Amino acid sequence: MKDSLKKRGQKFVKKFSRASEKAREESKEHIKENVFARVSHIGNIKLLIFEWCLLAAALIMLASAQAFWFASSYSEDVFIAGGTYTEATVGAVNSMNPLFAMTSSEQVLSRLMFATLVKNDYSGHPGMGLAEYVTPSEDGRVWTMGLKSGIKWSDGEDLTVDDVMFTLELVQNPLVNSIYDAKLAGVKISQNENNEIVFTLPSAYADFISLLDIPVVPKHELEDASPRTLVEDDFSITPVTSGPFTLNATQTTTSDVERVIYLSGNPNYYLGKPLLNSFAVHTYEDKEAVKRAVRSGVVTATAEFDENEAEELATGQYLKKESGIDWGAFIFFNLKNGALKNKELRVAIRKGIDISKIREAAPDNTPLNYPITDAQIKLDKYPSLPERDYEASAAKIAEIKGENTLSLNVTTVNSGNLPQVATALSEELRALGIESEVITYSETQEFVTNIISRRNYDILVYEIELGADPDPLPYYHSSQASTTGLNLSNYRNTLVDDLLVGARESLDDELRTRKYESFLEYWVSDVPAIGLYQANLTYLYSKNVRTFGNDVRLVTALDRFVDVTNWASEKGTKNKTP
Repeated sequence: MKDSLKKRGQKFVKKFSRASEKAREESKEHIKENVFARVSHIGNIKLLIFEWCLLAAALIMLASAQAFWFASSYSEDVFIAGGTYTEATVGAVNSMNPLFAMTSSEQVLSRLMFATLVKNDYSGHPGMGLAEYVTPSEDGRVWTMGLKSGIKWSDGEDLTVDDVMFTLELVQNPLVNSIYDAKLAGVKISQNENNEIVFTLPSAYADFISLLDIPVVPKHELEDASPRTLVEDDFSITPVTSGPFTLNATQTTTSDVERVIYLSGNPNYYLGKPLLNSFAVHTYEDKEAVKRAVRSGVVTATAEFDENEAEELATGQYLKKESGIDWGAFIFFNLKNGALKNKELRVAIRKGIDISKIREAAPDNTPLNYPITDAQIKLDKYPSLPERDYEASAAKIAEIKGENTLSLNVTTVNSGNLPQVATALSEELRALGIESEVITYSETQEFVTNIISRRNYDILVYEIELGADPDPLPYYHSSQASTTGLNLSNYRNTLVDDLLVGARESLDDELRTRKYESFLEYWVSDVPAIGLYQANLTYLYSKNVRTFGNDVRLVTALDRFVDVTNWASEKGTKNKTP
């Protein structure tokens, strides 16, 4: 039985082995016939394979393009927090104390690092800064100011009324010689029981609030400093700030850049930290150095060029914008000069020079004939200006000087078009028989102290702030013909004094209008100054940044920083709201 089963099993194994071997052989033949034998046929269908590969690639590319298209439809590039903005300025930085900010570079730093009590808003009118409110008494002689709460310095210390009182005392101290001292001349300042600051004016002033655009400095940093040497204190190099930015570092180089001041966003700024991480101010000796910086792409923006210069540079990565500002350029005759005391000489010069030719030296600016503009107040009538009469004027000047030599030098500062305007005026004077040379200074504290304050010039070509509201009193009232005043002509006329004071004190618009019309009659007749043009701000900036808005009305060029917390230089992708 067992042998029979064993034989039967061996027979089955042999049969199964033969079947497996046969299947293996048949499989090899099948693979050889249907795979390897057909490899040689690929060449016959390679075009079909290539077409299928192209179709697959096209489908992949189409899917990618569709994904990108739909992604762009629900996302956009927007400005985001971060990045650095660099602005080029002209003029040395001798001090970062805002009470001494004279040069363009110093003024920019002052606005970026220090908040003011009152500041011009987006509409170009005085608005609140550090002050919570500023309210006048019924007669306009007493103004009361309250300070915002919760404000801090960049070092974390509280900014208080004590800091404000300390600052105002410095401004009024003649030993300090602050650039803001004229704003508070004759004003009594006190602190009441409600912790408010009270300004008592010598007379009513309807627009006193506009004078309070004064930066505040920290008492805890400067209370031990001597007022006489305040500008030399270490604070001028490493200030504690209250504005949108605070000092990070400074760098002095041997190239075109005199100095680079690196600022960081101030997290303690009362209006919130700026979007920009940092703001770098590059200071240069002159505009030619700024041009080289722009051409090399070193800086983001600059406000140092006139329209023609900016137009030349506004190619590639740079754009430009024009904004009118309430500043005016004038020719000021110094009536302390013996020859210029003669009204007939001033009248002859006014009638003899070609004003239109002088204005050509400052192209694209709006002509300015009077020290009051329509934007400030609408007057019913303006006095007529004399027509040019070169021959009569030259004859009159020859008669006045007789056998003597008449020499009148023209003084100006190296800012904007002023040097070119001064040169054009000097040429006109020489054509009338008056010897004349141009003297150009840098805008520094030394220039203010030694030239402006001392009226150390014959004729001054200079730009002055007109303001949003008319107030020619600082420039033409007899009380301002002093080392601390702004009466740059040393003009004295008691009737004019009465008109200017009356207009300043009056809250009656019609009465103010009449008084200003009468003032202009005297101004044209006495010729203490000649109007040239109303200035524009030309701003050159990179197309890759966001700067001040086009809807911001500028009173001064520095008002461009009114919305600096919204400036940006960094972009990112953001999903759109459905």
